[in-house]
Amino acid sequence: MNPTRKRRLIIVTSVVVAAAIAIGLTVFALQQNMNYLFTPSQVQGGQATQYKTFRLGGMVKAGSIQRASDSLKVSFIVVDAAGAMPVEYTGILPDLFRDNQSVIASGRMDGARFIATEVLAKHDETYMPKELKDAMAKAHENRKIDEAAAKDPSP
Repeated sequence: MNPTRKRRLIIVTSVVVAAAIAIGLTVFALQQNMNYLFTPSQVQGGQATQYKTFRLGGMVKAGSIQRASDSLKVSFIVVDAAGAMPVEYTGILPDLFRDNQSVIASGRMDGARFIATEVLAKHDETYMPKELKDAMAKAHENRKIDEAAAKDPSP
């Protein structure tokens, strides 16, 4: 093999290896920053255990909002068709945050409660993100199947 071809082969191989490493690192970095959305029933079902941080979506349970008198700490319960999850948040809530309002909270689990770092409220309670609407519909469907199975003990 002549020296020019050998040098060209080394350069091409180096560029391909460098590109593969760059692509691999980019994919890894993007994967670390992904934030998946779960409903309370999915979290309680164990689907979110592998994620350090994620988004929790549902409706604020009526009468569950409790504000601390000496700080910006707020606790409330997020519900879907089949589950409920207590949430704690310290900070200023959106103006549209209230009972029976659709919310998405970003954060992490701490035992059985969700510690939110950000809370988003939707302006219209009839609107829901497609992924949240689908997840809540699936949870509601599963609850109906479970209830039907409980009523009919025959195999």
